[in-house]
Amino acid sequence: MTGTGDSTSTGLEQTRRRITRWRETRTHRGAPMPAALWTAAITLARQHGLYPTARALRVDYGSLKKRRDAAGAGRVPSPAFVELPAARPTGLGPCVIDLEGRRGGRMRIEVPGVTMADLVTLTRVAWGRDR
Repeated sequence: MTGTGDSTSTGLEQTRRRITRWRETRTHRGAPMPAALWTAAITLARQHGLYPTARALRVDYGSLKKRRDAAGAGRVPSPAFVELPAARPTGLGPCVIDLEGRRGGRMRIEVPGVTMADLVTLTRVAWGRDR
């Protein structure tokens, strides 16, 4: 992988070099990769995704996925803070409300713009059920 100078490629490049150095110095071809290298690979996979990490580090995708999942990283960690946009009340536009009480009293209310929440509150207050 060629470095682009950013921290993403730097972390991947450093770990790839460590793995290459281990491969060159291992005692035999089938020797298992050390846990420290797998831990570094798993950390990078959590940050950058499985496929890009496996490709950059030149390690087996299936092995990396299995180890990542076994380490409990199959799930994306929950964010500490999530900003939600302020809800904009949906206006019903100009509204005429006719209410008739049990005793025959009537009330007509004309409102230039009302939201559904306002309409519910107004109706509860008008009927004396504001709790």
